[in-house]
Amino acid sequence: MSSIHIQGGRLIDPANDIDETLDLWLHDGKVLAVGAPPKGFSPNQVIDATGKVVCPGIIDLGVHLREPGQEHKGTICSEARAAAKGGITTLICMPDTLPVIDTPAVWELIRRRAKACGTARVLAIGALTQSLEGEQLAEMSALKQAGCVAVSNTRRRMANTLVSRHALEYASTFDLPVLLCSEDPHLKAGGCMHEGAVASRLGLPGIPAAAETVAVARDLALTEHTGCRSHFHTLSTGRAIEMIRQARQGGARISAGVAIHQLFLMDTDVDGFNAACHVDPPLRTQSDRDRLRKAVSEGDIQVICSDHQPHEADAKTEPFPLTAPGISGLETLLPLSLKLVEEGVLDLATAIAALSAGPARVLDLPLGRLDPGRSADICIFDPEAIWELRPGEMASQGKNTPFSGWEFRGQVTHTLFEGRITWSKDS
Repeated sequence: MSSIHIQGGRLIDPANDIDETLDLWLHDGKVLAVGAPPKGFSPNQVIDATGKVVCPGIIDLGVHLREPGQEHKGTICSEARAAAKGGITTLICMPDTLPVIDTPAVWELIRRRAKACGTARVLAIGALTQSLEGEQLAEMSALKQAGCVAVSNTRRRMANTLVSRHALEYASTFDLPVLLCSEDPHLKAGGCMHEGAVASRLGLPGIPAAAETVAVARDLALTEHTGCRSHFHTLSTGRAIEMIRQARQGGARISAGVAIHQLFLMDTDVDGFNAACHVDPPLRTQSDRDRLRKAVSEGDIQVICSDHQPHEADAKTEPFPLTAPGISGLETLLPLSLKLVEEGVLDLATAIAALSAGPARVLDLPLGRLDPGRSADICIFDPEAIWELRPGEMASQGKNTPFSGWEFRGQVTHTLFEGRITWSKDS
């Protein structure tokens, strides 16, 4: 049984409203005490966190793990190592593996492989419909009993609105949160970037903002009708945020999240057919980006995630419309969030809350906080360390990132998962 003393760090624990220099005392994978040492406690190891920030381990809500089925893009172990390097201790896995997580057996396979890796906790979002085909409802009761923390149909199309209604009603029966990736497939119509001046100039088929806002309006109405707990995942438009804010004021059981790259990149970054910026939902306008930033700062968005989608190099070398959308984002989630703090968009406590307490609250997880008795999932980072992102040095099997060459201030020095050091910068 390990005993660790983390001393001299600036402890930021938004869930407990803590932001001060305090020591942490860990024993047997749990937080034993905060501040004063327990009587007679003798640690096996001391971590000097002087000048560093100590916070709850990051919970990344909605990552696309490629195993099983697409191990050439990434394995559970490779992505769990990348998570640890990025200060992430909990990965919430989307159901679009091959096979789809629509039965307890598939989730059990992933759970066992993740446990064998041991560097991060992996939790599952089950499929809303069988094989994500949008027609027959999945066995949500069995998925919940197996440990799935939510359900989603990812960005796959539902057969019709009636199936969506029945799916939300069924999820509500088991009080399962539903992750909604709201998008109207008919308005999307094969588009590959935001519909606007840049798409017109490049001759690329566009995806209008209405593809998201029309779907959000529908999903808000269904959420209100069914009483379901809905999380609007990876939003991209300012108008959608306004709609969700108004619904929250009306008492709807909803929350919202955004992928970190949407808070930096815009449709202009696609100029030159930059496939590294091919994402779904697409990068929108500066106005949308600024409204999303404001929504995080004001609490209308409670979760920032990576929307991690690793790809092999060839997946980004085709003509732009044929390239695979997505960014390998585990290792840039915290650095980009700290850049928002550096730019004055967020204060540090708000940024950390959106990476830890926020997702824990959305999914009712006993994580994202560091009071005694909780799992010792901890991220320690040096807020003054300056470094440059080089794809070749990424731990993720996928090196697909538009942030290559970006300089960041703030770097993870230690990650602890259940009281064990799973990443150390100096090791």
